[in-house]
Amino acid sequence: MFDQLTARLTAALQRVTGRGRITEENVRETVRAIRMALLEADVAVPVAKALVDRVRDRALGEEVARSLNPGQAFTKIVHDELVTVLGGDLHPIAPHGRPAVIMLVGLQGAGKTTTAAKLARSLLEQHGGAALLASTDVYRPAARAQLEKLAGDVGAGYFETDSSSPAAIAEQALAAARRGGQRWLIVDTAGRLHVDAQMMAEARELHAQLSPAETLFVVDSMAGQDAVNSARAFHEALPLTGVILTKTDGDARGGVALSVREVTGLPIKLVGTGEKVDALEPFVPARFAARILGLGDVVGLVEQVQRQLDREEMERVADKVKKGREITLEDFRDQLRQIVNLGGFEQLLDKLPGVSSEQLAAARFDPKQLKRQIGIIDAMTPRERRLPAIIDGSRKRRIAAGAGLPVQDVSRLLKQHKNLAKTMKQMRKAGGMQKLLGAMRRGGGPPQRGRR
Repeated sequence: MFDQLTARLTAALQRVTGRGRITEENVRETVRAIRMALLEADVAVPVAKALVDRVRDRALGEEVARSLNPGQAFTKIVHDELVTVLGGDLHPIAPHGRPAVIMLVGLQGAGKTTTAAKLARSLLEQHGGAALLASTDVYRPAARAQLEKLAGDVGAGYFETDSSSPAAIAEQALAAARRGGQRWLIVDTAGRLHVDAQMMAEARELHAQLSPAETLFVVDSMAGQDAVNSARAFHEALPLTGVILTKTDGDARGGVALSVREVTGLPIKLVGTGEKVDALEPFVPARFAARILGLGDVVGLVEQVQRQLDREEMERVADKVKKGREITLEDFRDQLRQIVNLGGFEQLLDKLPGVSSEQLAAARFDPKQLKRQIGIIDAMTPRERRLPAIIDGSRKRRIAAGAGLPVQDVSRLLKQHKNLAKTMKQMRKAGGMQKLLGAMRRGGGPPQRGRR
């Protein structure tokens, strides 16, 4: 999301990085470059001006002049000011009331329906209980059908009704959530292509009826400054409590994230990072500021890996190799599935410090290739997965036909599996697998080379 802005800010900060002394002219040139970077990223003009003014005032003071490393001190100032613009603190969802009602509002196409399901999944994982999803969008039957399906996918209930009145649906859903003892009621409201009086009147009526603990504005991060103007209009009509930023995995310039908090005063609470139902993260300003400056988000990366990888499965395979048993193609398939479950590798690598968008493009990681490999293994018989040595030419042709792929892809997969088995065997002989297994049991990462 912040590729362009990160590249421009990094280039601007290189003007002062590594210098033993920073002059007033250095500061002014760098601040000017930062201002241009922010404006090109579609940051609102007042927000960009206020941020660079604060950076300049601090950089020209004693904070940088008295520092042993002026370049690092300047970067820290920019980071601190970005954190301020982004909201400073973490703002979790408030679980007030029973059920705790969360009302989602926003323009059509912002991703409210998908976000409702993602939010239900996140709340159920964090707090437990049960969640009920309801849609008051009586204008688009497809949106209600989509929400019903997503509710089933995330393990939440869906309130179904034949009513064509948004107010009646809200009233009935609230009563159903109380009767059913649901911990959460998430209400997805109708959107429009643009703000209009009818939509605002409907939203105000629903808000008065539901008295929600949270009224969250869902905004498309790729919508530019129009999204900020919409947020301001909704906030004037409703007592919004926060913002959910969606589609941050796209090619948005980042201006919305840096503008909406400053312009509306509303905290960004959550960010959607992909299409999957688990692609919703808390918005942590300090981490996002670090990512904008190309400093990465290692903490967020570790949390994502820990949340999505099955450690027991990894330890089972490691223990199997430790005992001298070979990894079968079924084991190989399970590991491939874990990698796929992590989501886009580009999003993971984007959280590593120092990894540029150019480097990500050069890596040419294709997640579809992993799915093709899983498809090849699925096309095998259980015996072939356990004993890949029996797979001859005719079996390869049958497996390739079953997977809908060329025979060469089957041969390539078998070679990869053979090389993996050979590597694991060598690790076992060298004692590396015991170290890896011990590290996993202690909760740490893989053993580091060169450490005693």
